[in-house]
Amino acid sequence: MGSYALARPLVRRRIHGLLLALVAGVLGVALAVVAPPPAHAAESTLGAAAAQSGRYFGTAIASGRLGDSAYTSIASREFNMVTAENEMKIDATEPQRGQFTFTSADRVYNWAVQNGKKVRGHTLAWHSQQPGWMQSLSGSALRQAMIDHINGVMAHYKGKIAQWDVVNEAFADGSSGARRDSNLQRTGNDWIEVAFRTARAADPSAKLCYNDYNVENWTWAKTQAMYNMVKDFKQRGVPIDCVGFQSHFNSGSPYNSNFRTTLQNFAALGVDVAITELDIQGASAATYAAVTNDCLAVARCLGITVWGVRDSDSWRSGDTPLLFNNDGSKKAAYTAVLNALNGGGTSEPPADGNSIKGVGSGRCLDVPNAVTTDGTQLQLWDCHSGTNQQWTYTDAGEFRVYGNKCLDAAGTGNGSKVQIYSCWGGDNQKWRLNSDGTLVGVQSGLCLDAVGSGTANGTLLQLYSCSNSNNQRWTRS
Repeated sequence: MGSYALARPLVRRRIHGLLLALVAGVLGVALAVVAPPPAHAAESTLGAAAAQSGRYFGTAIASGRLGDSAYTSIASREFNMVTAENEMKIDATEPQRGQFTFTSADRVYNWAVQNGKKVRGHTLAWHSQQPGWMQSLSGSALRQAMIDHINGVMAHYKGKIAQWDVVNEAFADGSSGARRDSNLQRTGNDWIEVAFRTARAADPSAKLCYNDYNVENWTWAKTQAMYNMVKDFKQRGVPIDCVGFQSHFNSGSPYNSNFRTTLQNFAALGVDVAITELDIQGASAATYAAVTNDCLAVARCLGITVWGVRDSDSWRSGDTPLLFNNDGSKKAAYTAVLNALNGGGTSEPPADGNSIKGVGSGRCLDVPNAVTTDGTQLQLWDCHSGTNQQWTYTDAGEFRVYGNKCLDAAGTGNGSKVQIYSCWGGDNQKWRLNSDGTLVGVQSGLCLDAVGSGTANGTLLQLYSCSNSNNQRWTRS
C-alpha cells in the first residue's frame, strides 16, 4: 500500500437492488431500484457472496493483530483473500542486504492458508518503506539490489501467491503525468519493466500487478500515464497481468462514477484489474455499493480488498472508512456491499436531468448565473431549460447538475447552506425522497428549505427542520 500515500488528496459509488426499494413519487418519477432475478441463494458473508461471481473479497491483515480473537473471528468469517499489510514489504523481508526474514510474513501467510484463503503479495519494488541499506544505494547497485530482492522474496513464496504487486506507486501526483522522482526511477526509466521481467522469471505462476493510488478517475493525468505504460507493456510483451487500484476515497480525492470506465479501459488492454486497498471516508453505504458494482460490471475485475478489518485497524481510523465499527459490529456499508455482491449486477441512474420546482414558489432549484464553482449556494429562480436547473437523481441518492456537481449540504444544523460541490460520495450529498414532497439530507435529517419561506427569485436554499410547509415541498418535471 501506500500506507504513507497521502501525497495528493487521498483517495469514490453505486447501489444495487436489494438495498432500496427507494422511491419517490414525489418528484414525479419512480426511482425504485429493481432487484435482479436471483440465480442462487444469497450468501451471508462477503467472501462467499463474491465467490458466486468468481471474484474474491479480501482484507489486509497485520500479524500483530492475529492474537486478537475479535479481529480474527471477523477476518476468518468474512474474507477469502488476504494481503499482508506491511509484513511482505521490503524493510520487513530484507532488513539487511542479502539477509531475508519471513517470520512475520509467514505468520500472515500461514494464518490465511490455514483459514482457507488465498494471498496477495504486497509489495516487491517501491520507493517507500525501504530499509536503510537500500536507501543508501543508487544507480546500478540499487538496480541489482531490487532484482535480488524480487528474486529472494518470490523464491520463498514460489507457487503460493495468487497475485504480486510487483511495483507500487511509481507515478507522480498532480497533473504532470510524470514518473515519481524516486531512487528507483533514477536507476533508469526501464526499472519497472526490469522488475516485471524479473518477477515473471522468479515465479511464472503468479499474476503480476502494478499498483497505485489516485488513478481511479479516468480524467486524471496520473491515470492516463499509468494507462499508457500498461498499453506499452502489452504491446511490447512486457509481462504484466493485472493493475491494482488502491481506491482510497475521501473528500479530497473522491469516488467518481467514471471509475467503472477506468476499470473497463484497462481491462480492454488485456490485463485483469483489482481494487486493492479500498477504504472510503465516512464509509458511505452508497459509495461502497457503487465501487462493488463497478467491479462486478467488469468481467476482468478479480475482486476487492478492503484495507483493514475494523475502523480501529485502519491506517486512517479517524475517517471511520471500513465496513466494521471498532467493536466489530457491521455498518450499513457492509450490508450494501453484501447485497451488491449477492445481486451481482448494477442499476443505472436516470440519464436525463429534470427541474426541481418548489411547491410554494413555483420556481426552480437554480445555480446562480450557471456558475460551476464549488460552494455556490443555490437559489430559487424562474424555471427554464438551462443546464443549471437540470438535476439528475442517481442510484447513489445524489442530485447531480452539470454531470459532476452534487447538491451538497455545507453543514448539519438549521440554516446550513445548500450548495453545489464536486461529487465525492459523502452522506452530505445524499438525499432521501419522501412521498410528501420533501427532500431530506441523509446526513442531517433536515429538509431542503427555501429561506424565510421565500418565493421570490434569488431566495436562497438551506437545511431546516422539517415542518410540513410548502417551502419544503418539491416536484420534479
